[in-house]
Amino acid sequence: MSSIKHREQRVGIFIDTQNLYHSAKHLYKSYVNFSQVVKDSLTGRKLVRAIAYVITTESGEERGFFEALQNAGIETKTKNLQIFFGGAKKADWDVGIAIDAIKLADKIDTVILVSGDGDFVPLVEYLKNKYGCQVEVVAFGKSSSGKLVDIADNFLDLDENPKKYLMQKQKNKL
Repeated sequence: MSSIKHREQRVGIFIDTQNLYHSAKHLYKSYVNFSQVVKDSLTGRKLVRAIAYVITTESGEERGFFEALQNAGIETKTKNLQIFFGGAKKADWDVGIAIDAIKLADKIDTVILVSGDGDFVPLVEYLKNKYGCQVEVVAFGKSSSGKLVDIADNFLDLDENPKKYLMQKQKNKL
């Protein structure tokens, strides 16, 4: 893995919120400090856009969380939780994240994918080969795809300093 970072580099950050939420919940029984994740992944470069892909529920209890993301300068894109006959639930933003990253690829130098989901391997390969983008991955290494980590130009492993990227379980916090 090799990446070049400089102040003038234009960066887009795409946050698979569900992926990080579930990793933090299962690994540490905690919540993610998304503000800190964005700050540390940006490393002083020019932020073009930071987008968190989130799921809305009927109860609306997540509204405070969405506001906290927006107050931290992170855009939110929402999608309703799908509940199927029999009670199965689906909350997947993979295609939306991929489309947005491709749409912005010619306006940025670096794509930062905040997810450990191996489904993004073809996206990373496409962005690197078609657009020449540097692609960095930020996630909890213990729950990340090895292939995704291997093909990334840089990998920020949140497991290396989890206390920095986690917060106590409090509602409506980043």
